[in-house]
Amino acid sequence: MSAVEDGRDPAPAHASRMQALARLPIFLALDGKRAVIAGNGAPVAWKAELLSAAGADVAVFAERPCEELRAVAAQAAHAAIVLQQRPWRIDDFAGATVAVGGFDDEAEAARFAGAARAAAVPVNVIDRPAYCDFAFGAIVNRSPLVIGISTDGAAPVFGQAIRARLEAMIPRGFARWADAARRWRKAVQSSGLSSSGRRRFWRAFAAFAVSNPEREPASSDFDAILSATKDQATAAGAGSVTLVGAGPGDPELLTLRTVRALQSADVILIDDHLSPDLLDFARREAKTVLVGKSDKQDEVTLMIALAKAGGRVVRLKGGSPMFGRADGEIAACRGAGLAVEVVPGVAMRPGRGETRRNRANNPTRPTTPIPGTPLRACCGSPAARPARTARALRSTSRG
Repeated sequence: MSAVEDGRDPAPAHASRMQALARLPIFLALDGKRAVIAGNGAPVAWKAELLSAAGADVAVFAERPCEELRAVAAQAAHAAIVLQQRPWRIDDFAGATVAVGGFDDEAEAARFAGAARAAAVPVNVIDRPAYCDFAFGAIVNRSPLVIGISTDGAAPVFGQAIRARLEAMIPRGFARWADAARRWRKAVQSSGLSSSGRRRFWRAFAAFAVSNPEREPASSDFDAILSATKDQATAAGAGSVTLVGAGPGDPELLTLRTVRALQSADVILIDDHLSPDLLDFARREAKTVLVGKSDKQDEVTLMIALAKAGGRVVRLKGGSPMFGRADGEIAACRGAGLAVEVVPGVAMRPGRGETRRNRANNPTRPTTPIPGTPLRACCGSPAARPARTARALRSTSRG
């Protein structure tokens, strides 16, 4: 009896560990929290304004504050900035959530960082990485949509250039839609939709917002999206199957439809010779199953069973989604009452040379094999000819 037939979930392919991160991007909730700033000059004034904009109650210690610092403290448009014209003291760190210093003197910078760390307060000393527990990156502000960019201090100008590019790409109206999402989240949670239904709602919401960035979100928009989502849940409650072509297998050549399919999938059946980078576009929660030289009937049986259980199943193939026995797969799925969509990939041009698919199977090309779940093992079928070696299915940006 197969794993599908006896009701057991198929074991997913194991994703490799995430690639190394120079910095972990964390967004702090500072509303009403105490922030300590010591030092002087325009960079210190900017950090005070930034922390105040994030809702922190900012205490600034400067013996002879510059004009920029005085102006920022006098015109704080968000949380209070209290300017105290005296040196900082160790007891100033009591109750603080973060601390920021700006000093020309190395010894003073070291003393400030040491005092903050002794008080268990994360500290940043401007332009002195050795004394920083965290860093400020370049920011694109469409609050509550906020994008932070860091180069780990390697190329701040490069980070600013990327910020400028994103500023031009992201409409300011997205701020209104992000705020609408925050207002509507509780209503969606209490709407009675299943978890997959809620995902469908937010996908529809995102598509509508992206298409209407300058529109003011209205309650009628919420009602329309929710109604359409419930209709879809009734019509497609049994799940769906999407056959997707990866074309030449280059992640940079994926179509937008392919990316949307991967981002909405609950289960992804992927050829075991494809580049693992393709899965960077998938939802982190999506299960992945490697399929190679396996029995096609087992594969179709698995697709139907997973979709009948309510899952959105994506079959990711190298080249064209119609390669192989696709007509039979489509007929079997539709015969089971399932919705089937076909998403073509970028056509592979003859004579292009070595494709990523070929390189992935080239024994001279270094790859990182990982434990995978070939389809036969997944379905509990008896051992037959082994599937091709599974390549690393890693993810660095899914989620």
